Formats: sequence, C-alpha cells, structure tokens
Amino acid sequence: MLNFNTPITDTKEYSEIKLSEIEPIFKINLRGKNRDFITKIGKELSIITPVDPNTSSSNEKLNLLWLSPDEWFLYSNDKLDIKDANSLEDKLFNEISKVKLGSVTNVSDHWIMINLKGTKIFELLSAGCPFNFNNFKKSKGAVTQTLLNHIDIIIHNKNINDLNLFVRRSFSSHLWSWMNDSARFI
Repeated sequence: MLNFNTPITDTKEYSEIKLSEIEPIFKINLRGKNRDFITKIGKELSIITPVDPNTSSSNEKLNLLWLSPDEWFLYSNDKLDIKDANSLEDKLFNEISKVKLGSVTNVSDHWIMINLKGTKIFELLSAGCPFNFNNFKKSKGAVTQTLLNHIDIIIHNKNINDLNLFVRRSFSSHLWSWMNDSARFI
C-alpha cells in the first residue's frame, strides 16, 4: 500500500448520524467468469462467493461483495498488517491470475471507506442519491453501486443502520464535505 494520506481526519457526529473514515483496510477487485474461478475464490477465502446480484458474503475477517456477473470486491473487516495483506494478495494472484482463471487487482489505495451509523443515514443518502433505499435498508448484506452527489460509490449494508460506503480517493474530500454539510440539516 502507498503511504496513506487522507483528507478525512476525524469522526463527525450529528443528530442520529455518525460518519467516520475507517483506517486503510485491504481491498481487492476480483474478475472472472467461469465456475472454477468462483469455486477457487470461495476455497481460498473460506467464503461462499455471492452469485446473486447486489448481495455479499462474509466471515470474521473478510467481506466479499457482488458488483457484476464477473466482478467482486473483497475487503477486510480490520486493518491487516502489510505482511498478511501481501500474503493474501499473493495467494489469490497465484491461484487465480497466474493460472488464467481471472484477475486479482489490489485497489486498497484507490478506495476510501466511510462508515455511516445511525437511524437517519438513509435520509442523508436520499438527499443526494437517486437510489430507492426502501428494500435495501431492510436487507442485511445488500450491496449497491450508485451515485451520491454525482459521485460513484459502492454501499454495503453491514447491519441495521450500519453501512460501509466506498468512494474513490480523488472524490473523498468532496463527498465528505457534502455529507457533513447535509447531515447538519437532517
């Protein structure tokens, strides 16, 4: 991972909304199409690979999000030390990319993860997002890719009123400012 430098330096709490950037965690983009690829991911990570649209699977250390019929996003629950992160990436690369089953790309430095907690987080998101959250907020493990204030994001519904939002590093400062400004009025 690169030297981590983020414009988001604090946690913000508003009436029934808490926003915080999570320290750099391990993130990998996985792409592949055939059944052997899907089986290999599950076996290497000890996770059942989600094959239904907008779903996820997890274990105590990792989360695997379905992004498209041939794309998944893997991220850790906690900060991994660099040795463990490199070991996992090498293991996936050797078992998938090297044998031409698919691709393994480390995107840890590309995405910022912001955790949103509270009973009004969906009101905040709805203020700048075209996505209808009615079913999403009731579905633990649901995943969506959408726009928030004209910025591409990935949202993972970890639990009731507990979301992880992924935004590209280059847009993180702008989105963070918008969420803080909007949260004040909700």
